[in-house]
Amino acid sequence: MVTIRDIAKRAGVSVATVSRTLREPEAVRPVRRERVREAIEEMNYVPDAVARQLRRRTNETIIVIVPEIANPFFSGIVQSIENVAHDLGYRVLIGETQGKQERLDYYADLVLTRVADGLILLGSLLPRIVTAALEAGRQESPIPLVLACERFDGLDCPNVTIDNVAAAQLAVRHLIEQGCKRIATITGPLDNTLGLDRLQGYQAALAAAGLPSAAQWQVEGSFSIESGHAAMHQLLDTGPMPDSVFCANDEMAIGAMQAVRERGLMIPRAMAIVGFDDLRFGAYAAPPLTTIRQPTNELGEVAIRMMDAVLHKRPLEQRLVVLPHSLVPRESTARI
Repeated sequence: MVTIRDIAKRAGVSVATVSRTLREPEAVRPVRRERVREAIEEMNYVPDAVARQLRRRTNETIIVIVPEIANPFFSGIVQSIENVAHDLGYRVLIGETQGKQERLDYYADLVLTRVADGLILLGSLLPRIVTAALEAGRQESPIPLVLACERFDGLDCPNVTIDNVAAAQLAVRHLIEQGCKRIATITGPLDNTLGLDRLQGYQAALAAAGLPSAAQWQVEGSFSIESGHAAMHQLLDTGPMPDSVFCANDEMAIGAMQAVRERGLMIPRAMAIVGFDDLRFGAYAAPPLTTIRQPTNELGEVAIRMMDAVLHKRPLEQRLVVLPHSLVPRESTARI
């Protein structure tokens, strides 16, 4: 049986440092904390206190992980989670990763040491403890985990999302129905499933319609307004110019619209634009933005109810819930 002394020896630290890492990880220097974490993963060590507490839920605290708290799409889901969690008797903490692995691992440590009960993950990173389990051939997460929006191949845990491939196809088919023939895309980051799925849907819609999918009409963004603005300028500087753009989220679409206006072009006459998410400000853009609506309220509610079932060890009727999406047509694609 692996002991805390074995972990200390493997990590090259004192027994006190291992103990402190398990109880108060924020009080341990990051380098030492990482060495302890790696030793724990390598030796499959579960502290006695953790093992005891895993059999009972004591904190009623859920951490919701978001990549960027300022992103209004995530704030809508978090609000729904908070509303339902309050009724179920949970406290909700927000953890912002800003795309940094060490931040996510810190929040996972809080669950491992039972400061919190579980993670609802809205981003595209996985905690290292979960990645290590996958690499070791284990499909289940070693901590209570629910995925909302994202998916990860090979990971068996509760997941609520939409069909991002089909939703992107719907957006591009709408552009085709409006008479567009040179359709570009500003993708999300292509190192996560959302970006890849929406690019796949874009390509599938063009292929089904027999339209070209030129490499120069596919520009990668980061889901930010600024990246949409820069990507649109890149598309306008690389001939031939497209007649429309599918943006993988609304923020990038707003940035793209500003770039088009800066070039003195009219939307949608010269450039039709469609976004994704149906953020509130899209309806007040100039012109109002056509988009794909995601059911943010339902995403949040299903996610927290899944977590409640996991913590109470109740069986789930569905471990994967795919919610419906819809097209919201507005003036940004209304060709005259």
